[in-house]
This record gives sequence, C-alpha cells and structure tokens, in this order.
Amino acid sequence: MGSEQLVRRLPNDIGGDPAGKIEMIEHELLPWEKRCHALADVLDFHKIINTEEKRRGVEALGGEMIGKLSYYERWIVAFSNILFQKGVLTPGELAVKMKEVEARFTPNDGGHG
Repeated sequence: MGSEQLVRRLPNDIGGDPAGKIEMIEHELLPWEKRCHALADVLDFHKIINTEEKRRGVEALGGEMIGKLSYYERWIVAFSNILFQKGVLTPGELAVKMKEVEARFTPNDGGHG
C-alpha cells in the first residue's frame, strides 16, 4: 500500500480533481443564512467554536451529507454536532428550541422568518 493511500482525502479536499468551470453566482443571503453567519461569529468570539473546528465539523459530515446540504445548512449541522460533543447543548434542548422558533412563524412566511 502506497503512502498516498494511507492518507484519506476529506470531502472538501477537491484540489487537483478534474472538474468543469466554477460558475460564480452572487446571491443575497436569506435571513436565516445571515443569522447562521452571525451565530458563527458569536461562537468564535466567545471561543466556543473556532473556524478550524467549524471546518472539521463540516468535513466530519462526510461527502454524501455535504453533497446534500447547502453551504449554511452544513454549518448549522456542524455547529450542532460540535456543541453536542462539547456538552454545551443536548439534542433534546435543540429540539425544544426548534419547536419554540417554529411556533413563532406562520406557514406563509417560508419558515425562515
């Protein structure tokens, strides 16, 4: 076995892989995406989750999950997993909070109020 086979490529490690042209498309962030970005800043400011942990958290999702989730959906799932691992948050506490937030919005607001 060659040494290159001993090192596992992470899902986001696509440098050098064959690919087509990258289409850069500017779009305005949705309100929940802006809040997700702000949450990342707050978690980093308070030294709860830093940028490297966030990157590793996204990588830990695996290629299949990364392919299914949007950019900020990956962040949210990674933050949740890291906070569970650190004992800052439990899945039950997150579920309760999600129900509270969901109850604030009517079905016609797109769910991302």
